[in-house]
Amino acid sequence: MMKAYIVGAGPGDSELITVKALRCIQKADVILYDRLVNPELLKEAKKDCLLIYCGKQPNYHTLQQETINYLLVKYTKQGKITVRLKGGDPFVFGRGAEEVEALLDHGLPVEVVPGITAGVAAPCYAGIPITHRELGSSFAVVTGHRTKEKSTDINWKSLVTAVDTLAIYMGITNLSYICEELMKHGKKADTPVAIIQQGTTSAQRTVTGTLNSIVSIVKKEEIQNPAMIIVGEVVTFRDRLRLLEEGEKAGKYATMA
Repeated sequence: MMKAYIVGAGPGDSELITVKALRCIQKADVILYDRLVNPELLKEAKKDCLLIYCGKQPNYHTLQQETINYLLVKYTKQGKITVRLKGGDPFVFGRGAEEVEALLDHGLPVEVVPGITAGVAAPCYAGIPITHRELGSSFAVVTGHRTKEKSTDINWKSLVTAVDTLAIYMGITNLSYICEELMKHGKKADTPVAIIQQGTTSAQRTVTGTLNSIVSIVKKEEIQNPAMIIVGEVVTFRDRLRLLEEGEKAGKYATMA
């Protein structure tokens, strides 16, 4: 039976994929996969499954979104089980909604399978709870790749006053601008910040600082995309956890850098 699935592959660790998402991979006739999908997951596909790389990097896209939409429609119309495998969650800055619309416009059946998003998983693996009863009871997910000229859809002032913690995606290139905007609109210069590179993978690296120091730290440590930016007091929990780990000499967060 033909059907398209828009599937979240999770944040990087192959074991963090959902059971339902894994089943979609295993039964797929065609898989269109992103750059940040763990290659181990593709080994679960059938031997005759057609694998199509759709990787996107800053300022360079292997396939344009219009082409991806076209391929989804093409293979689903052919009666194939087509899977669009996306890093994290399809609806968190993943353009999954656009792909759903393209399929529905052609009257094709489609199902979305959510995935664990990096904004929650990466800080978790770094020992940072995205919420904490004492340190932060609310959080927002924000895109950080907008430039100063294209940032009118990001209400920095409201973000500063409305929530305790910010999980900022795709923001390393604009880190200086982001920090400036947050401080300009009321965030204290000593607000804790963590940058988590390649979160939940074996290559994970984490650096911490404050709004007025993190830019220089990132430059010194040569932190690069993909990386999550976490802004808020919850970042200080990482130090508490380190103390607990030193006493126990064990724990899930052994990957902390």
